[in-house]
Amino acid sequence: MMLGTTGCQNWLPAVTAQPRKKEHDMMKSSVLRVQPLPHAGPWPTLDPFLFCVHHNDEYPTGTQDLGPRASLSGRRIGQDFENIDGWNMYHGEAVPGFPKHPHRGFETITFVKTGIIDHADSLGAAARYGDGDVQWLTAGDGINHAEMFPLLNRQTPNPLDFFQIWLNLPARSKRAAPHFSMFWAPDVPVVKVQDARKRETVITVVSGSIFSTEPPLPPPASWARDKSNRVGVARIEMEPDATYTLPAGKKGVNRALYVAQGELSVAGDQEVSRVQLVLEATQETPMTAGKKGAMLLLLEGQPISEPIAKYGPFVMNTQEEIAQAFADYRRTGFGGWSWTSPEPVHGVERRKFARYADGRVDQPA
Repeated sequence: MMLGTTGCQNWLPAVTAQPRKKEHDMMKSSVLRVQPLPHAGPWPTLDPFLFCVHHNDEYPTGTQDLGPRASLSGRRIGQDFENIDGWNMYHGEAVPGFPKHPHRGFETITFVKTGIIDHADSLGAAARYGDGDVQWLTAGDGINHAEMFPLLNRQTPNPLDFFQIWLNLPARSKRAAPHFSMFWAPDVPVVKVQDARKRETVITVVSGSIFSTEPPLPPPASWARDKSNRVGVARIEMEPDATYTLPAGKKGVNRALYVAQGELSVAGDQEVSRVQLVLEATQETPMTAGKKGAMLLLLEGQPISEPIAKYGPFVMNTQEEIAQAFADYRRTGFGGWSWTSPEPVHGVERRKFARYADGRVDQPA
């Protein structure tokens, strides 16, 4: 995925320093820092994560070409991030999404709650997934891919709601062979917890053992593959007024909790909405959802603690490696592009599938 409006050079947000809470507050809460989330664009992240964005588009009905049945007048086609009428075309021209673009040096985790995404890449892999599925893509040494959002429903709206997260790779793995994985919804663990008043919290776990689950194994070169790195990715959905206590983690882990929707109070403090909460991982975090409930994203992990050099779609350790990435891309195209369009989609049927570079085809059970 590419980011449109902030420019290629500055898309990696840094965590802005915030005043630490007063000592008496710190004693009753694990919250180290509170940072508002931007209205558009990527959210602040902590090492080992590089980037996080929440796409929540209320797309209208679709046409026979899988684009929006609506006027595109007034939109900056090719760079549409203004959320006109509650949705964006992003970099797509006919179909919303992110046409062909390269990556090197990190991984993308695409975590879909609602809607459909079509994947195509320079390895020859393709997929149609969504509605609870997760795609984990190790860009490694370099890959071109497209992420398009086909509007398959021609009689009803096409809402799309997903997180995309970029997880860094350590220096030893930045030139690893690219790897494409699908985690189908039936294989992604879901933990349901009720509080004393029978209000429910539902936790969907992509990575990590904090919730005593066994999610699918991350790709071979991933920082998350080694369980000692404690990489955790989970969506937490709380019913109105539900209470839940996030378990304590391990020392040395960076932990961030994002209030993506609704309101949340921690340890009895005032409710907050659309914020990043940087947490002390070794402490429990008691939480209460607001009157409309809350949807949260948890990202945690042992930091890689290496230098980061970045430019647009490439994340390496030195500027020399960035220059090499551009040179390699100009020379090889990271495998070229065999698709007839820079924004390929995979037909009008909703059937999910994944076709891997070795020709193997997989579908959800």
